[in-house]
Amino acid sequence: MGTTLDLVTAIKAELKAAGMTYADLARALDMAESSVKRMLSRGDMPLSRVDEICRHLKLDFSDLARRVAESQPLLRELSAEQERAVVADKKLLLVAICVLSQWTLEQITAAYRLTPAEGVKYLAQLDRLGIIELRPLNRYRLKLAKTFRWRPHGAVMNYFREHALLDYFAGGFDGPGEGLLLVHGSVSKALAPHFAERLQRLATDFAQQHQTDQRLAEKDREGYTLVLGMRSWEFEAFTHLRR
Repeated sequence: MGTTLDLVTAIKAELKAAGMTYADLARALDMAESSVKRMLSRGDMPLSRVDEICRHLKLDFSDLARRVAESQPLLRELSAEQERAVVADKKLLLVAICVLSQWTLEQITAAYRLTPAEGVKYLAQLDRLGIIELRPLNRYRLKLAKTFRWRPHGAVMNYFREHALLDYFAGGFDGPGEGLLLVHGSVSKALAPHFAERLQRLATDFAQQHQTDQRLAEKDREGYTLVLGMRSWEFEAFTHLRR
């Protein structure tokens, strides 16, 4: 859960949503209004008081805690330490990629040679790493933003370069919905960042469509991996031929 300040902010939001003023809360708690204001401004209250406030709001503490968690900013990228932990265990990396695609534990264990116990273990590790919030019945909430990306020179991208890049580009890119384009050109240095922004928007559109299509039946969906990149680069064999 978040800090005490986050908890107080959530309580204030619930009071507002319920149409309850500080004076109303003070009467319910049998306290002076000034004491309630001071308590909420300082965030200085025991859990028993929080429980009492929740009771008057007709709200379970677990629901309040969940709302605090959901109000936390989503991660746009992991720390270097988090990425190293993910790639240290290939099964953990597999489960991390699956949760990025919003797979359930049942889907993961049905598709890969992982026991339910192993799956739960790796979900718990991802929870400890701050990538997901593990919930009852092995459901989870992804704590990554739609614009999430792996660190450009982090452990995951380095692993991809070393172990997966050649395998990815060895494909024919000629199946339904597939394609591979190689475009070379010289453009204005001032305009180049705009093309990079458009690539980022395309990646965001792809991620959002993925979220939208989770409501479709599994038979109506297909897994795709989108790789986007743009850099100032020349094929090494050509570089050797330069005067």
